[in-house]
Amino acid sequence: MELQALIEPTLTGMGYELVTLERVGRGLLRVYIDAPDGIGLEDCVKVSNQLTRLFAVENVDYSRLEVSSPGLDRPLVKAADFIRFAGQKATIKLRLPLEGRKKYVGTLMGVEEGVLDLETDAGRIAIPLADMESARLVPDI
Repeated sequence: MELQALIEPTLTGMGYELVTLERVGRGLLRVYIDAPDGIGLEDCVKVSNQLTRLFAVENVDYSRLEVSSPGLDRPLVKAADFIRFAGQKATIKLRLPLEGRKKYVGTLMGVEEGVLDLETDAGRIAIPLADMESARLVPDI
């Protein structure tokens, strides 16, 4: 079973959202979670304990588990993320150049049929979600 498919229902049942996960060298597994009211240390501890039990039952191979919030520069991974954070500023990095650029910064205006509408200083641009390498919120500090 894919790790994301194993983790997601558990987190959803606990009232959390799986933002992303990554396997890093030497068996480190990082899990980023979010919730409507934000994430605190107690949330990370609770999820870590639950996932540790789940991984023992499911025989998941890892040596260390880190659970944390996505931070102020939250990664945007799913189409629902771009919709949820509409109106906020984000940095978008593309796999291949679009209109001569691979990096855009602008305000998320919405997603329709897998295409992000981004308002930049130079005007609006349509960016297919499938062409994105990464996307992160720009912290409003």
